[in-house]
Formats: sequence, structure tokens, C-alpha cells
Amino acid sequence: MQKKEDCFYFGKVIKTHGIKGEISIRIDADSPQNYRHLSHFFLEIRNGLVPFFISKMSIHTDKAYVKLQDIDTVEAAAGLAGLDIYLPLELLPKLTGNKFYFHEVAGFKVVDAVNGELGSIEKVLEYPGQALFQIFSNGREVLIPIRDELIQKVDRRSKTIFITAPEGLIDLYLNS
Repeated sequence: MQKKEDCFYFGKVIKTHGIKGEISIRIDADSPQNYRHLSHFFLEIRNGLVPFFISKMSIHTDKAYVKLQDIDTVEAAAGLAGLDIYLPLELLPKLTGNKFYFHEVAGFKVVDAVNGELGSIEKVLEYPGQALFQIFSNGREVLIPIRDELIQKVDRRSKTIFITAPEGLIDLYLNS
């Protein structure tokens, strides 16, 4: 069985489409057309990922109409409405330069231009309007906003992110 932590969220089944068991899905990806040749995806059913094989798919902007194997009636398709869709992480396009996926940087070291090495990224916290690196430095939590202007370099080989934190931010966490 596919593990959720080895996948990324791809979208959601919105509703049925037509009378032959097709579904309409919303795709949550920067370039939906990159996924037009998918052979299958996983639907989250009762906290598990279940594979569904694609017979036909046509993508229109951020939506697609999909015919799945063994789903041949409107009633069967209706039972899939509202389910989340996942794909294996290896299908994500590779990012270069200072761009990264949040799941990719867990465990990376963070080095600040003024304060030096702060520690390793425990995880990325996602809040509305702002994502943060959660780092523990000498047992203290440090939260760094993930903003393009703060990130100087992402070195994937050494698993290090070099930043220039806003003045006083690190002191707020470590010297209080």
C-alpha cells in the first residue's frame, strides 16, 4: 500500500461528469498539463491511499475529466466525489536554484548570515499567508519566515539553506 508521506496532494474529485462514470477533478499543481499522461493516481479512502487506474483523461486549465477503469456508472463515480487525490513524490518536477518543496527541506541545516548555523529544519509550518521553518537551536524553537528575499542560497548537496534573517529576529528567540 502506498504511504501518504511518500505522496503529494494533487487535487480533489469534484463531481461526476457525463453518464458513463467519468469524474471531474480539480488539480492543485502549477502546471497541470505536465500530468496529462498519468496512468493512475491514489484516492484517500478511510485514511488509506487506494490506487485507481486511468482509462482516459483530458485536462482543461486546473480541471480534468477522468475516466477510471472499473468505474462505469454515475453511481460508482458519485461515491468518489469529495475524495482527495495523491501522486507519488517522484512525479513532482525537480526544482533548481532557491526553489524547493516544503517536504524536501526537512532535515536541512539553516545558516544565517549574521548568527551562523541555527540548526536543522524540524518541519515546515504552514499558516494562512505565511509558511515558517521550524528549527530547534540549543533546545529553543526558532521560527523563520519562508520568504524569497530571506533565502540567499539552497545547497541541495550539503542539505543547507543560507538565509539573511530580519534584524533582531534570531535574538528574539535565542536571547529571551
